[in-house]
Amino acid sequence: MNAHVEEVRLRLPHIELAAHLFGPADGHPVIALHGWLDNANSFARLAPKLRGLRIVALDLAGHGFSDHRPRGAGYALWDYVHDVLWVAEQLGWQRFSLLGHSLGAIISVLLAGALPERVERLALIDGVIPPTFGPDDAAERMGTALLAQMRQFDKRKPVYATLDQAVEARMKGAVAVSREAAELLAERGLMPVPGGYTWRSDSRLTLSSPVRLSEAQALSFVQRVACPARLVVAEGGMLARHTALLEGLPFSREQLPGEHHLHLNDESGASLVADCFNRFFAIP
Repeated sequence: MNAHVEEVRLRLPHIELAAHLFGPADGHPVIALHGWLDNANSFARLAPKLRGLRIVALDLAGHGFSDHRPRGAGYALWDYVHDVLWVAEQLGWQRFSLLGHSLGAIISVLLAGALPERVERLALIDGVIPPTFGPDDAAERMGTALLAQMRQFDKRKPVYATLDQAVEARMKGAVAVSREAAELLAERGLMPVPGGYTWRSDSRLTLSSPVRLSEAQALSFVQRVACPARLVVAEGGMLARHTALLEGLPFSREQLPGEHHLHLNDESGASLVADCFNRFFAIP
């Protein structure tokens, strides 16, 4: 984590995103995408350990220091894919690799499947396809989601009296992380408000999607991936129990000890993931 990191802002035609730059300017181009409610500091431990890569670690829209989407807009997966394409265009990268964790891994698979000619390599951490829907619940799901969106306008984010209280809340979040991981995420995720601190992330990120892909639709993106792909599965993470899905994937995979944020929770986990991906990116 002592390697040089450059903070940048990317002014896209429709939104402005923040990012961290790691690695040599002439390194292999990689766009790194973090998980839900995380930010670019998700890669603070891992990125400095990856060799020969020029990594642009984004704060996804609505996260970290990036802009929120306009009122009335949402955070559909395909909107994130659109953002990543614009980032590549601004950087002048016709072809690039993707490094994604959780939500970021899902976005990476969607982009690599939709436009396989653009993606050179796919490095995934404990994520592959989005949650899918059953054939009979689409209408009910949309109704529930629409009503939740209407109610969201009146909701306020929680305020924590101290930074430590906010960090402890993140440690015990929907996906638990170590204290050091929570502190790293808090560096880009918290902002001062009257009475204490709250998270910068857009509260709309907590809303359920009104539309989900079917399993067949989601897997169609996997099948169209044309580049080499490596999936790291955390033993205590979200994917390990989905044996049938994992066995059906056309990706190489490696199971490593640790929880869902194994690349961020501690240095040993970051080192194991880095070793896996350094071998994967060792392009002759």
